[in-house]
Amino acid sequence: QVQLVESGGGLVQAGESLRLSCAASGSTLIIYAMAWFRQTPGNEREFVAAVRWNNELTYYSDPVEGRFTISRDIAKDTMYLQMDNLRPSDTAVYYCALDKSWKGVVTRPVDYDSWGQGTKVTVSS
Repeated sequence: QVQLVESGGGLVQAGESLRLSCAASGSTLIIYAMAWFRQTPGNEREFVAAVRWNNELTYYSDPVEGRFTISRDIAKDTMYLQMDNLRPSDTAVYYCALDKSWKGVVTRPVDYDSWGQGTKVTVSS
């Protein structure tokens, strides 16, 4: 059983920064990639960023490219999302996800095996 625990959400003003963390744990933890998704009420879960665990190759969605940075700490089984220059349009619940095997893409929620409970990010104008 894999557990993912997010932290770091909160309320900030436009232009400010936040850092999200996602700690993974479990008795048989296998990680191929981890990712961040976000969701607003009435909308589908949206891909934000992903990182391949072995080589730290990263992927970003267009809305966050250049403002967000995803990283991971293998020793701690923890993933981070540094969010700079936040905008009101970044307001959402952010979820971390874990993929334990290669499925060809990193942007589809259906390809991830485990999910965290979500952490809320609110950006005021």
